[in-house]
Amino acid sequence: MGNNNQKVDVDYSTTAVPQSARRSMITMFMIMLGFTFFSASMWAGQEMAAGLDFWGFVGALLVGGAILGLYTGLLGYVGAKTGLSMDLLAQRSFGIKGSYLSSAMISFTQIGWFGVGLAMFAIPVANELLGGSTFAQYALVVVAGICMTASAYFGIKSLTIVSYVAVPLVAVLGTVAMVKAVMLGEGTIIDQFAVSSGSLNIITGAGLVIGSFVSGGTATPNFTRFAKSGLSGALTTVVAFFLGNSLMFFFGAIAYIFVGGNDIFEVMLRLNMFGFAVLVLGLNIWTTNDNALYTGGLGLANIFNQKKKPMVLVSGVIGTVAAVWLYNNFCDWLNVLNCTLPPVGIILVLGYFMNKKDYEEGAELKTVVNWFAIAGVVLGAVVANLVPWGIPSLNGMAVAAVCYVAGELLKKKA
Repeated sequence: MGNNNQKVDVDYSTTAVPQSARRSMITMFMIMLGFTFFSASMWAGQEMAAGLDFWGFVGALLVGGAILGLYTGLLGYVGAKTGLSMDLLAQRSFGIKGSYLSSAMISFTQIGWFGVGLAMFAIPVANELLGGSTFAQYALVVVAGICMTASAYFGIKSLTIVSYVAVPLVAVLGTVAMVKAVMLGEGTIIDQFAVSSGSLNIITGAGLVIGSFVSGGTATPNFTRFAKSGLSGALTTVVAFFLGNSLMFFFGAIAYIFVGGNDIFEVMLRLNMFGFAVLVLGLNIWTTNDNALYTGGLGLANIFNQKKKPMVLVSGVIGTVAAVWLYNNFCDWLNVLNCTLPPVGIILVLGYFMNKKDYEEGAELKTVVNWFAIAGVVLGAVVANLVPWGIPSLNGMAVAAVCYVAGELLKKKA
């Protein structure tokens, strides 16, 4: 409660987070690490293990992790330095109404991944525990959807609690299962990776590393705005994302080598760790799904000028109702959409560094639509999805950066 007896928005969905509400570095690290614990990232690990030997796998992790870390670290710095969410940052770089585009894109993508995540939990658990009936799958989707929506509804406090519980359990239990699987295999882990087809190179593998989490990483400011300083926001993001993503890739790789699958859940089942398998799968998805739904709610709140909490509920209902359909039909489309968000992120970063006065407290927002920013996102998305060479997300960012910088230079000369 504030001094004027008005309720305080603890998630600061329409204002900058004040220093009094900032959180410790360890809390930010746990939140950001939990964000990366997503089963879909294991799919990339499976592809990398199928196409790279061990040292190629490690090289791809380092190259892709460095690029992803630079991108998300800059976003983490800007979010912490300004205290602004992704959508509030977009109001300054895209314009007040221009920000609706980026908000719609991030909301649509994150609500989609939320639904996919629900199905990724419900379907394998129902198959193993409840005979695989359609009713059991949908029932688990509903139960998981309600639980995850409820925790996202209560905002950053709930995200913190879930992360503190889930991160140590997933990291420890998943690593134990991974080590046991390697020990049961023939030879060293290097020998086991040698079954790779050799169909990928390090650059292609690095592209998988970047593409697996670059869309979610674009929402980094939504969480680092609670960090105490720009340096804290950047460091926790870079370290947490590198460690968390690397762990997920290794989980997926070992799952492919050990059972021919893509999820540590399957490995743990083979090791007769069923109870732990369900726990790890559920918590793994919960941490990322909460962050995804939180981001989706903030985006819808910006578009419809509503409070965040009801928009989180709307997002949760949509994701839950459509979960199985999204899982069966929409994963390819979501991967296409992943290429559309990096152009948004690079414009948010450039907008801050080129126009810092617009981010000061009390600065008046005058731009309704920044058409150069809009053009940058559209052209960047087209290039990222259609140009066959290079790394798609980097191609898109390069085009978007050129468009935005050109527009800002023209504006300053006018």
